[in-house]
Amino acid sequence: MRLKNILIIGGARSGKSRIALELALKLGEPVLFVATAVAGDEEMRQRIEEHKRARPSAWSTLEVTTHVGSQISQQIGGVQVVIVDCITLLVNNVLSQYSPRTGISVTEQKVTSEINELVDCINHTDASFIIVTNEVGTGLVPTNRTGRLYRDLLGKVNQLLAQQVDEVYLMVAGLPVQIKP
Repeated sequence: MRLKNILIIGGARSGKSRIALELALKLGEPVLFVATAVAGDEEMRQRIEEHKRARPSAWSTLEVTTHVGSQISQQIGGVQVVIVDCITLLVNNVLSQYSPRTGISVTEQKVTSEINELVDCINHTDASFIIVTNEVGTGLVPTNRTGRLYRDLLGKVNQLLAQQVDEVYLMVAGLPVQIKP
């Protein structure tokens, strides 16, 4: 199998996770599913359970909120495909540590470090990666500073990841539109 790294980007409920699962099945097994969500409330817990039910039971799952690259490196074993679902929540997990006292530049450095760690893992791992993220730059400008910081950081992260992968798919109404190559 030729290693292939794929970024799937789109809006909320656009079918990103479903396509990631389908692509992983085509690329081969074993699969490691890396979940970055935190069940902060009942509704989110239900969403996480829904995602778990959609995955084949033979797949391994790694639930991790930060330091994703190093955690994958420790768990990789003989895995052929790694799905990271999702970068949107990973950036949120790092941003949740932000406060006006830490400053924007420190927060941006932490997000950049997190993504660089993941890219390093991708570049030094003998597995294909499927990375899921949201496109948040096409909506309204957030009315608060933290919202704008989040949008800006995720936009930068998405650009960095898109440069690193072989293929990029934009999800529109459940349909994947290939935009790279």
